[in-house]
Amino acid sequence: MTDIAQNLSNVRERLAAAARRAGRNPAEITLVAVSKNIPPEWIRQAIMAGVSDFGENRAQELRAKYAEIGELAKWHFIGHLQTNKVKYVIKACHLLHSLDRMSLAIEIDRRARKLGIQVPVLLQVNISEEESKFGVTEAEFWPLLQEVAKLPGLRVKGLMTIAPFVADPETVRPVFRRLRELSREATGLSGVEMSYLSMGMSNDFEVAVEEGANLVRVGTAIFGERPI
Repeated sequence: MTDIAQNLSNVRERLAAAARRAGRNPAEITLVAVSKNIPPEWIRQAIMAGVSDFGENRAQELRAKYAEIGELAKWHFIGHLQTNKVKYVIKACHLLHSLDRMSLAIEIDRRARKLGIQVPVLLQVNISEEESKFGVTEAEFWPLLQEVAKLPGLRVKGLMTIAPFVADPETVRPVFRRLRELSREATGLSGVEMSYLSMGMSNDFEVAVEEGANLVRVGTAIFGERPI
């Protein structure tokens, strides 16, 4: 049986140590527990251990867990979102990390305005330009950001990236550093806030924290290998 509370303690200690190395306050960094394929009872254990934020990759899974667990958790959508699945996440989603194209932004805006809400989003940037990953390239980033900023139904709150999976996380430090630089370059653009940098996963979150992440998405280090 996975000891979720002990795993969380270990992750928090590592996160705090990384923050201190960078001269940062650990309290400024939010741990998003990635709960893809994790049963609701495990999520409840994590809530009891002090986790408030959970990340889901699949729209229908988020909808089902929101229906069962509700607002005991803050739900983050962190996976690739198909335009026809926006309806499943828009009400439940505390923050959408993976806006990567204008067609998706337009659909979020359309549905948000119908509901009278504003959806907070992060733009996903594929800094490493891996073909296997979603997200805009740096060349595509500025045009998308400027257009999305005009839509009243959503609010850009920052940026997200996924670094290449490598044995030595030091090798992806430049990826995280570049996202931080893009965030600084975008600060002050009308209709945009650069409040969040979502970067770092189980294998590299310490380096991400050292480079400025204030949202880290950690699944395996908390829940172990996926049970499904």
